[in-house]
Amino acid sequence: MALKDVTLGQYFPGNSLIHRLDPRSKLIFTVLYIVVIFLCKQLVSYGLVLATLLVLIGISGVKPKVFLKGMKPVVFIVVFTAILNLFYTDGTVLWSLGFLKITEEGIWKAFFMVLRILMLIASTLLLTYTTSPILLTSGLERLLHPLKKIHFPVHELAMMMNIALRFIPTLIQETDKIISAQKARGADFDSGNLMQKAKALIPILIPLFISSFRRAEELAVAMECRCYHGDEGRTSLRQLVMHGRDWGFLLFTVVLAASVCVLRFFGL
Repeated sequence: MALKDVTLGQYFPGNSLIHRLDPRSKLIFTVLYIVVIFLCKQLVSYGLVLATLLVLIGISGVKPKVFLKGMKPVVFIVVFTAILNLFYTDGTVLWSLGFLKITEEGIWKAFFMVLRILMLIASTLLLTYTTSPILLTSGLERLLHPLKKIHFPVHELAMMMNIALRFIPTLIQETDKIISAQKARGADFDSGNLMQKAKALIPILIPLFISSFRRAEELAVAMECRCYHGDEGRTSLRQLVMHGRDWGFLLFTVVLAASVCVLRFFGL
């Protein structure tokens, strides 16, 4: 997997219906969608949730290959999870070899688990691909605004999330440059055993940490020079307003969640 395959934190500008939705409605949908994924029980409910996600991806205008590219970093986790569920689930044995066995229940459980992980990641990618980091953090701050009454640091949390999302592509690009520079000096990151490969990462990690701390210090100085003092006395450049399409999208989200709950009640 190349570092360029990591698309987390990237935003793809567009004018689709999903792009124009208020970030608060998309955040609420994403949270409820993740909950709904774990409420699914059988093929019917999984099919409904999957079809909903595919339709939204189609409406967003973001190419499916971009989503596939974004899922590459978690291929190992998905495969590992599938293997565990496939070989270590009790039920009707279809094949066995020593302590390894494949059961009918294990096949279905592995399939549903992989589908659940992929849908969870895809829904999160849909949120970040169609929402700029600034709007995303503004929406999160507005949603958590009531928590300010109990002195919860809402603005600081939103600011940290914004900075983290903005720095992910920067750090990936910086890491790629460091790897290219070290390879030009004769460094070998591909050969050797696991321990040797781990040691080979040291020439990458040390410059990356130094660069990260330097960027963090420069950002802190820049914010201080601009008289940044947190949420005190600050106003927002862009006011978030919920339109009819946003309320309609929230209603659709509630209907989806209710439908899955009904299907789960009937064992579907």
